[in-house]
Amino acid sequence: MQDAHDLKLMLDSKVPLVVIESHEETKAINLLQRVARETGRPLYHWSITDGLTQLGFGPQLQPKGRQMEEPDAVLEHIKQQNTPGIYTLCDFHPFLTDQPRTIRLLKDIALNQSRLPHTLVLLSHRLSLPEEVQRFSASFQLSLPSDERILAIIREEARAYAEQHGQKRIKTDNTTLRRLMTNLQGLSASDVRRLVRVAIWQDGAITEEDLPVVNQAKFALLDMNGVMSYEYETADFSQVAGLPNLKRWLQRRGEAFHSDDSGAGRPRGILLLGVQGGGKSLAAKAVAGTWNLPLLRLDVGALYNKYHGETERNLREALAMADAMSPCVLWLDEIEKGLAQGNSDDGTSRRLLGTLLTWMAERKKPVFFTATSNDISKLPPELIRKGRVDEIFFVDLPDADVRQHIVDIHLRKRNLDPVRFDTAAISSATEGFSGAEIEQAIVAALYSNDRDALNTDSILTEVANTSPLSVVMAEPLLQLRQWAAERTVPA
Repeated sequence: MQDAHDLKLMLDSKVPLVVIESHEETKAINLLQRVARETGRPLYHWSITDGLTQLGFGPQLQPKGRQMEEPDAVLEHIKQQNTPGIYTLCDFHPFLTDQPRTIRLLKDIALNQSRLPHTLVLLSHRLSLPEEVQRFSASFQLSLPSDERILAIIREEARAYAEQHGQKRIKTDNTTLRRLMTNLQGLSASDVRRLVRVAIWQDGAITEEDLPVVNQAKFALLDMNGVMSYEYETADFSQVAGLPNLKRWLQRRGEAFHSDDSGAGRPRGILLLGVQGGGKSLAAKAVAGTWNLPLLRLDVGALYNKYHGETERNLREALAMADAMSPCVLWLDEIEKGLAQGNSDDGTSRRLLGTLLTWMAERKKPVFFTATSNDISKLPPELIRKGRVDEIFFVDLPDADVRQHIVDIHLRKRNLDPVRFDTAAISSATEGFSGAEIEQAIVAALYSNDRDALNTDSILTEVANTSPLSVVMAEPLLQLRQWAAERTVPA
């Protein structure tokens, strides 16, 4: 078992503090028991509810009642022991904040490693060591189940359900089974088993309809507290008017993205630049909808944290989540707001950029990166060069035909028959309008008129009362168009 081998090497290297961040406490303790047997060292376990107990062989503890339940007391006890041991401290993270005595005791044990090589294993779902002791530590990650193991768990659960309900087998097919296996990558074995049961026990089958449910449940397990959100409803290209070049580009690359052996390589990502309200966000959603992939939206602004290093950690965890959710589309909306060039934040933006660039260059998982921006001039050049993204598309204001298509879409969306309206006249009147502005003119007309009385003149009245962004911000928009004409591909 690779985990046991790697952990044994870490302990043999005499690292004083080993940090394991995992929800799989039982698996971690079982692994430590195996390594302790192989190395011949006694293993002890501490929790605030059970105090310090011994696991397996070795010198027996002298019980000290409730004293062993106190963090400082147990560290004092470890510090005084003359026989080297492995001490697993579970959920120790609350006692590392503003606890100078606890931190000093950890440091004393670490500094005494050369004379008495104790190993403290800090096992928690999430743990951040104080700077004083961080240099004495090493992190260890439990491996996740392989594709073969995930498939075995699916079959075990399917067989258990069939036996309990008197069936020979449950209803499924190889394609859906493989897709379910892929969607469960990045989870622990216990979480995989739980989500497989969710899929099977709903209807006694594994079908295409189970995949979105599993993805939603998987995302809930990997919660990022607002930094990342799962977009449950993704648009397809029937809801996106225009953008013919972008549509062709994506259609040609859809198969290559899902393939591991494409000669041209897997598509990596795109940047959508354009006018506010022009449909960039809808196009980003449509990528996921067209390729039938989950869509993750990363809020760059929510990454920022007042504590040093936490902002970069938030981004690393968000990118790790995207890898765990793969295959998927990762959408960074208005990316310039979080990664703009400047020195006003003590270098946090530069460190964030470095973390993102490293992931973009080195990622192996099928995660399609989609960023949208209103002002590309604020973005660092290393982010937008070829190789980081495959192409930069410019989403301009819609022309007459596209505007008419947008009117049709938004009328149908509100259960209004476009045949009742002169959509060509509305299209002509909305020259210079973005898709969002056209939609709001229709919404305003609905508020101002009875639904049955709504007609073309009602909408044209609202259009006349609207000053589009192309008029209000005419100069910046002209400058953006001139810049994009020479440097981007029209969407």
